Amino acid sequence: MTNKVALVTGSSKGLGRATAIKLAEEGYDLVINYARSKSKALEVAALVEAMGRKALVVKANVGDVAKIKSMFAEIEEYYGRLDVFVSNAASGVQRPLMELEESHWNWTMDINSKALLFCAQEAAKLMEKNGGGKIVSISSLGSIRYLENYTVVGVSKAALEALTRYLAVELAPKNITVNAVSGGVIDTDALKHFPNREELLADAAKNTPAGRMVEVSDMVNVILFLISDQTSMICGQTIIVDGGVSLLV
Repeated sequence: MTNKVALVTGSSKGLGRATAIKLAEEGYDLVINYARSKSKALEVAALVEAMGRKALVVKANVGDVAKIKSMFAEIEEYYGRLDVFVSNAASGVQRPLMELEESHWNWTMDINSKALLFCAQEAAKLMEKNGGGKIVSISSLGSIRYLENYTVVGVSKAALEALTRYLAVELAPKNITVNAVSGGVIDTDALKHFPNREELLADAAKNTPAGRMVEVSDMVNVILFLISDQTSMICGQTIIVDGGVSLLV
């Protein structure tokens, strides 16, 4: 691969970090995006550069459209192109429905849903210059199933999946494919914010039909598949990676 560039938002830790490192292994130059964890973002950049790839580290809260535009201006100035965009950055308030406030709603929807639209707009402009690209958004089972304390995050992920379909149709003529990957319970830093974390982990370990919990590598493998040349006719789909949990009543 020669000079292909990938942006992974929220790539200082968790799934984003693992995805960025795997993309570097596959030969991509990287844009490492973070909102708070500068030291962790620099650690990822160092790992990318140790593989002989380039790494641009950009601080940007993707819930802010002005910050999004600034980030993509940096990408264009530094690389002049973008081939892959993985919309991974996520946040959210874990509270019962009756305890949610307007600020909780706005924060979660901005980072988990609005960000995909406005990042995808900017990404598409760069991708179009080089004949196309791949966009993958990251969702979760809370988009289609009830999860305790997950109301506003689940709604934001449902919006993300709907937006994935709309983006897929409108960007397909530009040779840009857009799909989503939805994961089951994965033991990452994000799960530490769940009040019922231990219960979720125990349930997943016991009841996943595949016999084990979903791991970060399972998600990364599907992301890599969706950005490959073999998937040009997969358009607007949400691929569920949960070991069969969503098939249970």
